[in-house]
Amino acid sequence: MNRVTTLEAYEDDRGNRIEFSGTVEKNIRVKFKGRNNVLRVATQHNIAQLFVDFDCDDGLVEIGSSHGVPGLRAAIRVGDGCQVRIGKNVSSTTTVAMSTAEGTSITIGDDVMIASDTQIRADDGHPIFDVRTGKRVNAARSIVIGNHVWLGLGACVLGGVTIGDGTVVGMRSVVTRSLPNNVVGAGSPAKVVKRNVAWERPHLTLDPPYRKPTAASVKKSTAYWTLTVDPGRPSRSRGIYAGARRRTRRRLRAVRAMADGLTRRT
Repeated sequence: MNRVTTLEAYEDDRGNRIEFSGTVEKNIRVKFKGRNNVLRVATQHNIAQLFVDFDCDDGLVEIGSSHGVPGLRAAIRVGDGCQVRIGKNVSSTTTVAMSTAEGTSITIGDDVMIASDTQIRADDGHPIFDVRTGKRVNAARSIVIGNHVWLGLGACVLGGVTIGDGTVVGMRSVVTRSLPNNVVGAGSPAKVVKRNVAWERPHLTLDPPYRKPTAASVKKSTAYWTLTVDPGRPSRSRGIYAGARRRTRRRLRAVRAMADGLTRRT
């Protein structure tokens, strides 16, 4: 195993490498246990702490550029053939734990805000089997987190989940199912509790004005002020049309029954 404690350009004899222009010496630890693993960090970065464990082979971690937001603090475990891609301007209050295994990936979009004590886990860390069949019941699954998502304090995002752009995940929530865009998801397991919302980064007590009753008090990230689109929820018009179709079918059955009765009489 090779252990690197400085973020700078690096390559070893097993094909592991770090692609980075510059030098960061504080709060860095990268472990290469396997082969052909790559850590790629944008030149214009804001990394406050970075721990990466490449446990296996053919892993990839990419971290985008950052400017004007708090630094990223992350502890990332990368499994066999796994990928972790972090977009631009992703920040975290304390260290966010990420884990991948068995060829899965974690993809995080741009302008994502991650609160303290958050975990993003594509795998459970250990296998669970069905006693009767011997088959795995907790397969690792990839995660996609969209742009401008806010993960609240203590949130946990689990495998197989997609979170849409502009969504807020509430404090201590456990996300086990996908959430659409521009919603508040809360609870364990997390459910949509409010739709058609938008959030902004300015802090309520640290950034003036210190009362923000309307959107006029902040600079809007206009691209993410959109209505929620939920493919799993039928629209009102679909319900109206479905009801009309049901009523039509009932009338047709009644007409056919009447016609059959007349035919038998004759």
